[in-house]
Amino acid sequence: MSKRIIVLIAAGVFILTISLMLGRSHGRTAASGSPATQASAAPSLIAGPGRVEPVSENIQIGSELSGKLKSVNVEEGDTIHRGEVLAVLVNDDYLAQVKSSEADVEAKAASLRKVINGARHQERAEAWSSVDEARAVMENSRSEMERRQKLYAAGVISREEEERYAREYDVAKARYQEAADHHSLVDDQAREEDRSLAEAELQLAKAQLQEAQARYEKTIIRSPIDGTVLRKHHRNGESVSNSSTAPDPILTIGDKSVMRVRMDVDETDVSKVQVGQKAYVTADTFGRQKFWGRVVRVGEQLGPKNVRTDEPTERVDQKILETLIELDPAGAELPVGLRVDAFIVPEGREVAAAR
Repeated sequence: MSKRIIVLIAAGVFILTISLMLGRSHGRTAASGSPATQASAAPSLIAGPGRVEPVSENIQIGSELSGKLKSVNVEEGDTIHRGEVLAVLVNDDYLAQVKSSEADVEAKAASLRKVINGARHQERAEAWSSVDEARAVMENSRSEMERRQKLYAAGVISREEEERYAREYDVAKARYQEAADHHSLVDDQAREEDRSLAEAELQLAKAQLQEAQARYEKTIIRSPIDGTVLRKHHRNGESVSNSSTAPDPILTIGDKSVMRVRMDVDETDVSKVQVGQKAYVTADTFGRQKFWGRVVRVGEQLGPKNVRTDEPTERVDQKILETLIELDPAGAELPVGLRVDAFIVPEGREVAAAR
């Protein structure tokens, strides 16, 4: 009897132990199953390769004219400002053209003033003196002619002598009229057509001066932005060319006040990307450090890959959508051109990704 009871008690303890173990195992499974279910329900990160660039992108500064560099005034890493002279071409001939055009403008302006002002005071006085002299000669000739006419009427002189003094008076009268007309011309204002011609010549000279100044200004290469010199392609004395088919930059500059990452988003993920989503990038050289930012632009057209990972299994025929991620200030330490791994965090993943 006692032996039978002991067997029953042992069996009960065994069954109870098994039940407790099964219950604990089920509890752990249920506890661990809940996060797994939540993780599978949360959207996955959107990953892709990217490349670091300044907010202005890389700006290549070249020359509009072909020639030899007189000086390149900056070095790589220098901070530059808008309007600062970065380089100068040899430009003595262009400067000479400017000086010549300036002199021509002065000459044409003087000609216009002469037309507008007319004759000088001395020239007017001289012309009036000639009028007075011609008038006096004419009056004297008229007096002599009238006296001879009276003598001819009295039969004292011949008709030939009377006619000679009449002709002398006609000559004196014509000379007086000529002097009066000359004075009127000198004293009168310029003709409208003379003034218009002088004004047109002055405008042409000014236009030629502006053209010469524009050519000269093209020999001085200035910075279009506030930024940093990223690359110096040419040195003093080297020749540069202006060619649309073969660009020949002197410098590459960029605004590094804000850094961006140009990310290649796979065509299978384009529907999940939106402006404003949080994102971060990592780089092998910085270990596991994350540089956070936000999506600021999503491309409008799919295209070929921009960033190659150099992995043997990489697909080069894959279509991507360019996406720009603007990094927080901590991303300023990333060098321009660095290849990074970029990750866009969809809604529902922000907390998990930040851990």
